[in-house]
Amino acid sequence: MTAPRERPGWDAYFMDIAHVVKTRSNCSRRQVAAVIVKDRRIISTGYNGTPRGVRNCCDGGCARCASDAPSGSGLGECICSHAEENSITQAAYHGISTKDATIYVTLSPCLMCAKMIINAGIREVVYDEEYSVTEQTKAVLAEAGVKLRRLEGYVRK
Repeated sequence: MTAPRERPGWDAYFMDIAHVVKTRSNCSRRQVAAVIVKDRRIISTGYNGTPRGVRNCCDGGCARCASDAPSGSGLGECICSHAEENSITQAAYHGISTKDATIYVTLSPCLMCAKMIINAGIREVVYDEEYSVTEQTKAVLAEAGVKLRRLEGYVRK
């Protein structure tokens, strides 16, 4: 008799998928992904990189990413879209509602993405690694009623 296999919980399952999605990122600096889930079904995915029709970041499409700018600096010059932004706009592109969904992200969201998450009607953000989630980002999500939580104890498969 074979021992029963251990199935991942829903949070780990969707976060594992997000980590696979980030392998498609074309950003030369950092690979990040987002998976939007509604009723335990994936409705959209996104990863960071240059906009559709623009030369990939890893092929020199983003001058900021190709430079030696320190992490966190010159972000206003970066033409790459964030994973959260791409997953939300991908859903919109295909006419899929994100209202009351959960977004799983491999890296905590920035303020700009938090605002998009709120306006997209997403109700929960679950993230793996913390990048630089600011008190302002936490406050605006909380005020809008969006739950933000780090996936504690998560071990990537």
